[in-house]
Amino acid sequence: MPVPSAEPSATRPERTELAVVGAGPAGLAAAVTAADGGLDVVLLDAADAPGGQYYRAPAPGIGATRPERLHHRWADFAALTARLDRHRAAGRIRHLTGHHVWAVERRGADWTLHAVTGPDGRDGSSTLDARRLLVATGSYERQLPFPGWTLPGVVGAAGAQAMLKSGLVLPGRRIVVAGSGPLLQAVAVSLARAGARVPALVEASGYAAYGRAPMVLATNPGRLTEGARHGAALARHRVRLQTHRAVTAVHGTDRVEGVTVSRLDRDWRPLPGTGRRIECDTLAVGHGLVPQLDLAVGLGCATRCAADGSAALELDEELRTTVPGVWAAGETGGIGGVHLALAEGELAARSVIAEARGGRGAARTAALRRARRRMRAFAGLMAAVHRPGPGWTDWTTTDTEVCRCEEVTTGAIRAAVGELGAGDSRTVKLLTRAGMGWCQGRTCGFAVRELAGCAAETGSPDRRPLACPVPLSVLARAARPEDT
Repeated sequence: MPVPSAEPSATRPERTELAVVGAGPAGLAAAVTAADGGLDVVLLDAADAPGGQYYRAPAPGIGATRPERLHHRWADFAALTARLDRHRAAGRIRHLTGHHVWAVERRGADWTLHAVTGPDGRDGSSTLDARRLLVATGSYERQLPFPGWTLPGVVGAAGAQAMLKSGLVLPGRRIVVAGSGPLLQAVAVSLARAGARVPALVEASGYAAYGRAPMVLATNPGRLTEGARHGAALARHRVRLQTHRAVTAVHGTDRVEGVTVSRLDRDWRPLPGTGRRIECDTLAVGHGLVPQLDLAVGLGCATRCAADGSAALELDEELRTTVPGVWAAGETGGIGGVHLALAEGELAARSVIAEARGGRGAARTAALRRARRRMRAFAGLMAAVHRPGPGWTDWTTTDTEVCRCEEVTTGAIRAAVGELGAGDSRTVKLLTRAGMGWCQGRTCGFAVRELAGCAAETGSPDRRPLACPVPLSVLARAARPEDT
């Protein structure tokens, strides 16, 4: 594809030694470490400030005086941003905010990154040539549909936390937190500390399964401490923890008025007669995170099936992908949390430095590798414990919307399989339009595959030619050779 020309408002940075896509914990750690090693670095991110989804600082106009109270390991983030500022002032890092990279292509020995700028790409487009590429694009939340989940007042668990961190606002006053995964505990504690009443934390899995891997727990004592701290905070705020249960229905006319919580069997099927109603005005729900792999998959990077059934990048100990010249760090290699992301960002950058400048800091690199192996073992355990069970599909009814963008129901998906002969999710998509909306299947893709019975596709990555919505004007310019 020809390189698109930039609009007058866009910038066209010069060629750089390393482009880091994503300024969350992993990308930020990678960028400053690479600059410490003498590399010329460009850090690109769609947001206006570094930190990613984890370190969401309140907008400057809000006037927050103690944003660290909403975050874990804020001191680490503050140290990283201070290093970023020093490197920016010295000209070793160019931090391009508001840049959403939508495609990357090989151009000889370099990578050419194409980005749109501003909200929805309205401000223009930009291109960048880089000798090496490090992908740290993070993750997004997985949702499982059930009756009423599209009602106003139902928000993502991660979304509720983002509202609190970035806007200092609560999505409601009486909030049930539900789904599966350790993120739920942090969300419930944050909401309760901010003044919300959280009557229940509803976990579809349980925590006893962690005990099946005592060696993994023993080598990750910090995780045990963190879990104990969350448990104490939940008790202090009178949040009732309900395990092996799920919200199977939401009640209300114009917005949420209550939810039904049902007990689950080991496969996550609701047990008849166990439903109990809890009054609330908001439901914060999520079933873990899924790696954001659009750019890496578009480059041809190989993936593996993670223990939670999602696709993750296949990486070696140096955080190299299977494509030469491309590294990755953080959630792209499988969901593991902020501690792992910070370690992998630094380790990936050291690998890039070693290739570009020669060996450096062998002792520190060896320590990072050991830490990564230890934390990756816990990440695998965590993914296995909270993997959605096959019985969750029994939560839905025929008229439950699965694809919210295109209003495709469970009944339509099952009809596409049972009556029209669809044998894979792509055919289901063509027959029903599920996944053809704004999110391009990021919200409904997992659910569509599960409801369609496409077990063979478990762990297979979604393949999209564009990593984000791109204005037609940008694509039109890309198609004109005279603009290159």
